[in-house]
Amino acid sequence: MNENLFASFIAPTILGLPAAVLIILFPPLLIPTSKYLINNRLITTQQWLIKLASKQMMTMHNTKGRTWSLMLVSLIIFIATTNLLGLLPHSFTPTTQLSMNLAMAIPLWAGAVIMGFRSKIKNALAHFLPQGTPTPLIPMLVIIETISLLIQPMALAVRLTANITAGHLLMHLIGSTTLAMSTINLPSTLIIFTILILLTILEIAVALIQAYVFTLLVSLYLHDNT
Repeated sequence: MNENLFASFIAPTILGLPAAVLIILFPPLLIPTSKYLINNRLITTQQWLIKLASKQMMTMHNTKGRTWSLMLVSLIIFIATTNLLGLLPHSFTPTTQLSMNLAMAIPLWAGAVIMGFRSKIKNALAHFLPQGTPTPLIPMLVIIETISLLIQPMALAVRLTANITAGHLLMHLIGSTTLAMSTINLPSTLIIFTILILLTILEIAVALIQAYVFTLLVSLYLHDNT
């Protein structure tokens, strides 16, 4: 088997045109909606999960921070559905692209920081210099705190990209090993296939957890600036 290990991470094209935009717009179409007064079990479960996630993230916020609730709930749903769809065979996962994750992280982080500087500029500037800092260490700490602030969106994007990419690569390697061992040793193939099933379950959990972690960190950045 001679297959490029990173072929599944290449952005797909249709007739030479990038199809990433269509793929990004596809997950929202899978979210069921109801036009009836009494919802079915799927809609009820979906609404319960949304309320649970929004309550978990919005409890610590004040009135100004809770205005972001719709955006944060939409963000966690989008990342979760995109990650889960990427586990399907011959599919493309946009969240394995660092550029896309940066495109999500930078505007949200910048919006939270700008809101903090506009509403509480003294508290925002106080984060750069902890209270009681010795005078000789002030320049160094200001530089360190500035770098730690500017690196936050990069950390958000890299964390999501690395976790999703690592899981996909591991599944690809174990799946290829299972296929290669199927004609050599059947007992070993069954053991490796069992590992693949367990890894798939783990990756489903990772896809949901990473969506929650990404959104929760954005919520924490927002809380620090409101």
